Amino acid sequence: MSKQILLIEDEKDIADLICLHLTDLNFVVTIARDGNAGLLQATKHAWNLIILDLRLPGVDGLEICRRIRHRTSSVPILMVTSKSSELDRVVGLEVGADDYVTKPFSVLELMARVKAILRRSEVSRFEKQRIPQSIDIGCIFIDPATRSANVKGQPVELTAKEFDLLLHFARNPGRVFRRTELLDSVWGYGHDGYEHTVNSHINRLRSKVEMDPRNPSLIVTVRGVGYKLNEATGRRLSA
Repeated sequence: MSKQILLIEDEKDIADLICLHLTDLNFVVTIARDGNAGLLQATKHAWNLIILDLRLPGVDGLEICRRIRHRTSSVPILMVTSKSSELDRVVGLEVGADDYVTKPFSVLELMARVKAILRRSEVSRFEKQRIPQSIDIGCIFIDPATRSANVKGQPVELTAKEFDLLLHFARNPGRVFRRTELLDSVWGYGHDGYEHTVNSHINRLRSKVEMDPRNPSLIVTVRGVGYKLNEATGRRLSA
């Protein structure tokens, strides 16, 4: 079955160009030409991918991204941003976008990113179909099957990326990760300018799972390198 892609883009020439190339790759594309229509389509149907311009009339792209992530963590989102709007890109990634391209962009680059996101999505879906092992880390219990976590028996509300970070650390106890490695593994791309995205997610994750976030004992900083899961916390797997 053909992949269903929602394209939310108000510039007609750009939307038509993207649609043409996606259709050539046998994707089925629905175009929404403003934020209000885009938000309605995004929340009304199931999509394999949403390509989202951040600068839109009506509801802007960042708010659309927030609302989508409030409803689901699974649909991939590819942002389209202005080359000068670095802050928008940072905020967009932090509210849940999976990747971005900047205008003006190469159509070949856009298609490559679309294919890469869809490949990662397929791998993720396959992994979720396997019987995953739950993980105990000290007082934290992680269940990959339900994408949930408990601290001392109490459920913790984690965003999709916060959960992915915690699970990545839990599956690799004691290993030190550079920020660029975490970007590659959890966000699916590497960019030297966005290490602070990792920092902010680490800080928010610590505020939810650490006993004393100001003196973390679970996810610790390795100065000059990055972060690791403290092996001293212990780690147990169960079927």
